[in-house]
Amino acid sequence: MPDLPTPQDAAEAALLSECWDAVLSYADLCTSGSTTATQLATEAFSLGMREAREAESATARGAGRRPARLPRIPLLLTAVRNTAAAWEVQGDGHKLDPELRLWLNSDKAARYTGPPLSRPLALRGLRDLQEPDAALLWLAEVEALPLSVVARRLGLDPAVVGDELAQVRNLFRDRCHRAHLDTPMDAQCRSYARLLDAVTRSPAADTPKDLSRHLARCVGCAEAAACLRLHGGGLPGALAGGVIGWGGLAYLERRRRAAEVRLGAGRPGPADSDTPPNPGAHKARAVRNGLLVAAVLVSLLALAVSMMPGGTDNGAAPPGDADRQPVAGPGVSLPSSTIARSTSSPKPSDTAATAKSEAPEGRNPRTTPQGTASSTAPGDGSDEKESPAPTCRVTYDLVNQWPDGFQATVTVTTEQALDSWRVAWSFRDGQRVGQMWDASFVQDGSQVTATAADYNRKVPADGSLDFGFLASWQGKNSPAYDFRLNGQSCAK
Repeated sequence: MPDLPTPQDAAEAALLSECWDAVLSYADLCTSGSTTATQLATEAFSLGMREAREAESATARGAGRRPARLPRIPLLLTAVRNTAAAWEVQGDGHKLDPELRLWLNSDKAARYTGPPLSRPLALRGLRDLQEPDAALLWLAEVEALPLSVVARRLGLDPAVVGDELAQVRNLFRDRCHRAHLDTPMDAQCRSYARLLDAVTRSPAADTPKDLSRHLARCVGCAEAAACLRLHGGGLPGALAGGVIGWGGLAYLERRRRAAEVRLGAGRPGPADSDTPPNPGAHKARAVRNGLLVAAVLVSLLALAVSMMPGGTDNGAAPPGDADRQPVAGPGVSLPSSTIARSTSSPKPSDTAATAKSEAPEGRNPRTTPQGTASSTAPGDGSDEKESPAPTCRVTYDLVNQWPDGFQATVTVTTEQALDSWRVAWSFRDGQRVGQMWDASFVQDGSQVTATAADYNRKVPADGSLDFGFLASWQGKNSPAYDFRLNGQSCAK
């Protein structure tokens, strides 16, 4: 760690070491090289520590209401953003990421220094919490630390830290709701404020269509929905994006990966963690290994039979073997491509597809030479064929776009009634979804899959479903393509 402010005691020394890693991670996002990142992180760290110590000393001297301030890590991250803004003003902007420079000169950056009631809702809600509560929320949600680690860092009882986190989440929601009502807004947004509060309180609440359409068009109300909805997994993104600003979602992803590395995610039998990172991974790995061993053994048997006298295609089979299926007969297909697929893909669904491709003997009437892939299962091994394939049409609407992000809505009309739905599509230009409402999502490379919420799973025949999302882009933002509803391609 470079030359940083001298710790006042051992506790602060440990805190500085923990905070430096987070500050350097965000500074690396903001700059164009590691040397410049260290320079920005060092300058911002010194600035943030001075502000934190001044605020603590002022609180100790004065009486009355505690001044609103952020916990240590988000305070230092905002110092990185402020230092980057100072570099831009001083003529050192060439050291920063070009996208960050565009953001710093936009109205989005002005929100963080403008009137308090116009600042991001998550920032106002976090500042309004007591600092220990805010630190608990940030470490658990954004830094992605296990609750046992959070309890040890904050000096809390590990047995009750989960209950305390649930209470803090509700406190944060109440602060954000109050801040949302205090925010200057037009008449339409004001008319939806109470309905938005009611809908986001329960995961089973049904979202009216007019409110859903309003959230797809209004960035401010969509931001409020992300802060007020504690279920669905959108709270970390709302916190990171609202408090940090530019690069918040990228920082969130970095911290999650860093937490996995520190805690040894993916190693077999983690003794120190509360639960395995992926309980199904060990079963999938065992299935893949079993298939590989079986494939190798059968291939060796086939080779041995082919080398035996009379084992060629032109030789006559012994009389006693007339009713017996040969080991390397037409029904057995163990090509090398099957082995490669069973070991290269980590998806359990791929192992199921591989097992399906090894059909009972005699199913394929043609003799397939070993090493071909004619009897393998369909190529992608997807599990999109679980439900009936409805006829559907999709409308992809780009609602709004700014230099580093955009807002879009997806509406799908289906001719058949659905008990549940899953909409998948692909991006061409590396777009990354950060938040989504009226659905939950996962993204694997360019492919995104949105899954119905509990309250909108059922869709009547000739009905429609819709949801919206916020995403980031760089360079080019081509429309999404290859939409599928429960595995069935949709007309666009």
